[in-house]
Amino acid sequence: MQDSDVIVIGSGIGGLTAAALLARYGRQVIVCESHTIAGGAAHSFRRRGFEFDSGPSFYCGLTHVQSLNPIKQVLNVLDESLETLPYEPLGYYHFPEGVFPVYSNVLAYRQQVAKITPQGARELEKFEESLLPLYEAMKGIPILGLRADWQLIPMLLKGYLPSLWKILPYFPMIQGSVGNVMDATVQDPWVRRLIDLECFLLSGLKAHGTITPEIAFMLGERSQLGVEYPLGGSGAIVNALVRGLKRWGGKLRLGCHVEQILVEKLHLTSVNKVVGVRLQNGEILKAPVVISNASIWDTYTQLLHPDDLPFSFRQAALNTSAIHSFMHLHLGIKASGLDNLAGHHVVVHDQTKDITTPGNTCMISIPSVWDATLAPSGHHVVHAYTLEPYAGWERNNEYEQNKRKKVQTLYYALERIIPDIRERVVLELIGTPLTHAHYLRRYQGTYGPAIAAGKGTFPGPHTPIQGLYRVGDSTMPGIGVPAVAASGILCANTLVKPAAIRKSLQNTSGGQENQE
Repeated sequence: MQDSDVIVIGSGIGGLTAAALLARYGRQVIVCESHTIAGGAAHSFRRRGFEFDSGPSFYCGLTHVQSLNPIKQVLNVLDESLETLPYEPLGYYHFPEGVFPVYSNVLAYRQQVAKITPQGARELEKFEESLLPLYEAMKGIPILGLRADWQLIPMLLKGYLPSLWKILPYFPMIQGSVGNVMDATVQDPWVRRLIDLECFLLSGLKAHGTITPEIAFMLGERSQLGVEYPLGGSGAIVNALVRGLKRWGGKLRLGCHVEQILVEKLHLTSVNKVVGVRLQNGEILKAPVVISNASIWDTYTQLLHPDDLPFSFRQAALNTSAIHSFMHLHLGIKASGLDNLAGHHVVVHDQTKDITTPGNTCMISIPSVWDATLAPSGHHVVHAYTLEPYAGWERNNEYEQNKRKKVQTLYYALERIIPDIRERVVLELIGTPLTHAHYLRRYQGTYGPAIAAGKGTFPGPHTPIQGLYRVGDSTMPGIGVPAVAASGILCANTLVKPAAIRKSLQNTSGGQENQE
């Protein structure tokens, strides 16, 4: 007896994407979410009338027909959609030497760079011209048509041969770093710093640690489709995926904490196989497939016994370096006199320090400038965050004092945009790495592995345990919404026959498809 075909642990974007697609493909799916709110690191939460995004704040390609954004492609298949608001410029970078507006339009972007360094603008054009053809080549193979097993090869040869020929010249770039492209095209130090910053904002690593397709994707989507904000915040994306999951028969159980993945040894073999999960309340759910949306560290230490995995594999996985956690500051502020406020800002405090130095680069989002429903009338919501190591944080007598001390760098950054920000605050919420480790159940509050391009590979969805798969930011490059959504797509597609995938691409409405 089994309770479902698939159990998904965690309702982050990766878990919801995998679960909703599998439901669309006809599988019986149960998503177990420990939190009382779906969405994982992308969930929204409400306090005293203010609706806050807990994590992501920058989006593009959510509604455009030609978008490569995995979220858009999945929502099409689920017969779901989002309402968005486009905007321009996409934001402002506040460097010590001045403020730099960032535009989606490549010509407008280069014109702003040319005001600072004409030579750098010409080099930036060469840099972009080296990457955008890769984006154009990738457009012919939708992520929704891919999978993570050997059947990928015949699928590509059968359905996407012309597009494969287009990508072939760029194949050496695909696993290479953006830093290699930058070294070949850009010498201007100011533009190199700009590229490092944009890579850091996207992947958590600078140019030499970021793989080329990530930046090619970002440049292509941003320049051709523009940027947009989903009305309702990141929670609108989560809600659309949940609606799609339920529309096709999947189930979401909130406040349902999985304590252990249950594993048995196959008869007369040394192979371990998943048989289900045990919940914190003692309930056992049985299924032949379990997908973990928990991080690699949490999956292999909290959800499995050490003996469930080969020793060398487990040790290698747990030795993966993690990106630092963050300090977060969520504010509700009075909006009077802030009529021309922009929604996105990045503040770099000290140009003599590396942009990855904790506290030096601060990201700021004020989404209520686009969606007034996120705040009470006459107010704005503000979300500011910066890198912060987990080490050294303890919930002791000095915890509140340390929170107040560490958050000052975010207030200093906000004062670059709103000088009297402190006087405007009506609601203040400070999050530390301990906050994220607790509420998101994330190892050290991290947002994913720090695997630099060329220095290692991400493991993908597979594990040594038969029937156990993984999705999320520790399975493929990128810490943003598109990357984790792509991880869910690859995992779901790997679990069905190619015909089911072809049907979903050919027909995105109507009745549920039957499997081969």
